[in-house]
Amino acid sequence: MLSEMSEVSELRPVPDAYVPVMGFKFNGVSIDLLYAKLSLWVIPEDLDISQDSILQNADDQTVRSLNGCRVTDQILRLVPNIQNFRTTLRCMRFWAKRRGVYSNVAGFLGGVNWALLVARICQLYPNALPNMLVSRFFRVYTQWRWPNPVMLCNIEEGSLGLQIWDPRRNPKDRFHLMPIITPAYPCMNSSYNVSASTLRIMSEEFQRGSDVCEAMEASKVEWDTLFEPFGFFEAYKNYLQIDISAENADDLRKWKGWVESRLRQLTLKIERHTYNMLQCHPHPGDFSDKSRPFHHCFFMGLQRKQGVPVNEGEQFDIRVTVEEFKQAVNLYTLWKPGMEIYVSHVRRKNIPDFVFPGGARPPRSSKATWDSRRAAELKAASSSQVEKSSEGQGTPDEKDDGRKRKREEEVESNLKSVKVVAALPSSTGEAQESALASDATNGAGDIGHDVVQNHITGTGGSAYGKPSGSVADESNSREAENIAIEKITSVPYVGHQDFSQELDELEDDVQQKDKYEDTAKGGKSPPMVSLTSNASSTSVTSSNGMSTSVSFYTSGDLEELEPAELMAPPPIVNPPAPPTQRKPLIRLSLTSLGKATGKGT
Repeated sequence: MLSEMSEVSELRPVPDAYVPVMGFKFNGVSIDLLYAKLSLWVIPEDLDISQDSILQNADDQTVRSLNGCRVTDQILRLVPNIQNFRTTLRCMRFWAKRRGVYSNVAGFLGGVNWALLVARICQLYPNALPNMLVSRFFRVYTQWRWPNPVMLCNIEEGSLGLQIWDPRRNPKDRFHLMPIITPAYPCMNSSYNVSASTLRIMSEEFQRGSDVCEAMEASKVEWDTLFEPFGFFEAYKNYLQIDISAENADDLRKWKGWVESRLRQLTLKIERHTYNMLQCHPHPGDFSDKSRPFHHCFFMGLQRKQGVPVNEGEQFDIRVTVEEFKQAVNLYTLWKPGMEIYVSHVRRKNIPDFVFPGGARPPRSSKATWDSRRAAELKAASSSQVEKSSEGQGTPDEKDDGRKRKREEEVESNLKSVKVVAALPSSTGEAQESALASDATNGAGDIGHDVVQNHITGTGGSAYGKPSGSVADESNSREAENIAIEKITSVPYVGHQDFSQELDELEDDVQQKDKYEDTAKGGKSPPMVSLTSNASSTSVTSSNGMSTSVSFYTSGDLEELEPAELMAPPPIVNPPAPPTQRKPLIRLSLTSLGKATGKGT
């Protein structure tokens, strides 16, 4: 039916995907159409898919398809301010695309993942404007202790017996590196595609975003700095180039979709076979050479794991890995003659010109970017640190531990000396400390709406004013917030935890003054690959004629080759208990409220 419509173009069904989908363009707008099979004789026009009963007798693929819409609706119910959430999400999606970390299929994060991360920040800072939410996004996720999960609400068991994300019961869930849990039943990990390499890349980008936001607070840089595009083809010395071709446009579209969905396998295989010593950075996009019809190619940056001593003459031979990947891809059930794939090594200086805008390699820019300035600073700091350590002044780790303990002691002392009193907007002028106390007892049902109002209170719906009674300076305020964030992000996952208690940890923070402005700026088979590293440089040698013993994978699911299948389960060790910290002020209010009502707390 779709293929016969004149408005539809580039129709590409993917029935064997983890979530079956038909991708196409409707009047130029990209659409992903999901399919769900319900056990109903008639599908009513006003069907309410938010009810769990809609999942009765549904197969796994239908449950996953319905979960997309159900999750979207649930997110909007759980965020305190939908407009601020949407504005912040648009900003973060734009940032992720500019920095090359927006792609679920490549092992990064997709639309729903970014929506869940932003929604969690909106819960923690319910009265913050989008510019502050962006800053707090980077601050929180820079400190997040993965693989602790990001969750918007408690995980519900449900009554239908469907499998939910639970690392205590499901061994496979224990190997998810960056779990971001969907809020609708059955709760799932929406980011199972993330690998060790892509998690490292995103963590570095979160840190960069946090540094830029701090510089913006100090009026040192503008918003444009945050959105500087990532120079992928300047970041590495060595790349893998994956070329695909087909006989016609329709075959190429299908072949491209299949190969793109399997590229994550190549990243995982390289990580496994090199024991994570060789790191991959997949480019989330694809490129085509206009001089070659029905051709596309993908790229992956390669580098040795940073901070590890290099043994001279040590090499990484990934020829077997590449051959295994090609054999697995060629098992495509809809394969046709002419569908070919080639994997080759290419150095930075030999990157083809068609990958650059306009088809021409740009000259080396003399303008310093944030990344180049930061790299120079880090290099200088590293040299200085080496010189100091050589003078016998102790190891960096020992000094860092001492500074951290001293910082925590100072912040703890400041928290004890500061009493933060919640204030309502000027229209009422009434204190709401007792109201916050009663709201906090409502549990996860009311999460995110009032949890930080005692120190982030909007005035007139625009800027933030300091709460009455706050006397801490800005540096202590930042330290207090960082300690609170660190405590939230470092607690290991325990099923059915009380979200009202978790979110209270941010209530000891001191008022943050909003310093941002309200508006933002916005041919032939290539050789197999063998990577060799030595102390001075990284080189790649090639050879042909390699016969290998390969493993065949016939499943079409995108979840194939998850980290759980790539390594032996590690021993489960009971996590250490979190350090004891002073209880938030709101807990003292709850205690006094309990005494007044004659109830224990």
